Amino acid sequence: MIVVSVQLIAQRTVIHCGNLIDGKSNDVQSQMTVIVERNIITKVERGFTKPGTSDKLIDLSKKTVMPGLIDLHVHLEGETNKDQALQRFTSNRADVAFRSTVYAKKTLLAGFTTVRDLGGSGVNTSLRNAINQGFVVGPRIFSVGKSIGTTGGHADPTNGYREDLMGDPGPKEGVINSPEEAKQAVRQRYKEGSDLIKITATGGVLSLAKDASGPQFTDEELKAIVETAKDYGMHTAAHAHGTEGMKRAVLAGITTIEHGTMMTEEVMDLMKQKGTYYVPTISAGKFVAEKAKEPGYYHPLVTPKALAIGPQVQETFGKAYKRGVKIAFGTDAGVFPHGENGKEFGYMVEAGMPAMEAIKSATVVAAEVVGMSDKIGTIETGKLADIVATDENPLKNIKTMEKVSFVMKDGVVYLQ
Repeated sequence: MIVVSVQLIAQRTVIHCGNLIDGKSNDVQSQMTVIVERNIITKVERGFTKPGTSDKLIDLSKKTVMPGLIDLHVHLEGETNKDQALQRFTSNRADVAFRSTVYAKKTLLAGFTTVRDLGGSGVNTSLRNAINQGFVVGPRIFSVGKSIGTTGGHADPTNGYREDLMGDPGPKEGVINSPEEAKQAVRQRYKEGSDLIKITATGGVLSLAKDASGPQFTDEELKAIVETAKDYGMHTAAHAHGTEGMKRAVLAGITTIEHGTMMTEEVMDLMKQKGTYYVPTISAGKFVAEKAKEPGYYHPLVTPKALAIGPQVQETFGKAYKRGVKIAFGTDAGVFPHGENGKEFGYMVEAGMPAMEAIKSATVVAAEVVGMSDKIGTIETGKLADIVATDENPLKNIKTMEKVSFVMKDGVVYLQ
């Protein structure tokens, strides 16, 4: 018993920070100390506090320290490759599950201690559970399980199948065609353990269907989804490229718009009025636009959509930022290789967002979206010890966000 007591007492870690971006202030504080006990930040002090004899010292005195990063749009079940369409028929769920553990670890080691997984088969929810139970190394996951779409829409899992395999998927599979089925699909996601609801409000780039931008839900269906999700304590995310589908989703009360490629000033102003967050995913747009030039990388139905939609995302983001739309960080990792999420910061800065605001979009703002402002998103007393560090000051070189050199999640060090 004495040994156990000594071990528990020793659960205090003193972190010396050369620079500190705490997620609250717009200023970088120099020579700060963060004290962690077990998994909680208990003090943030000026100067380098001398550790006690039983304390653990982590010397980040030559690095820039900030809150654990949050990516609000990832897909941990898979990763881009030229055989993706074929793998839908050749990969078992166990194959998907084992690969997802690798992608989860890459994401955490890239500094992203929390993510929203916005669409998979349900393996994503099991992955969340395995990480929470300590069986797998990865970020804290908010999972949608299966996205909700309409027949033939972007989230219809049988798009591109031959006729005898297509079947008639319904609410259980995430495919709806009425307000009643919309409610049923939300309740099914709740039953399966989803944390939030994701819909595909318009066509998409990577689905095996012709359209990438047309609206795919009626106003009544959207209202049923948002209201039912609220009843079950879940927020909502809408994949949307085209203007009309985006507008309908915002009017229905959706929490976040993902991609937002063809967002007009009217939609931007409506989002400001409704308090809707914009999750831009510039990285995915750039990646698909580039890969679409490579013969045979994408299915013939996908290539023209990728060439048309991909290049527009960064420009739209710049306009939305300047107009005052609330921006929350998200990349669509999986559409491009996992672990490269940090490139998004550079793209945001290129488009006109100051580096500090880009970092806040991935910390304090993203924490608001997932309803965890009281636990993550800033470095302050009482918060969970999600802490990352970069070798350089990102306000001077934003590319340093592409390769973090320290990762602590929930008080446990995964990279140092």
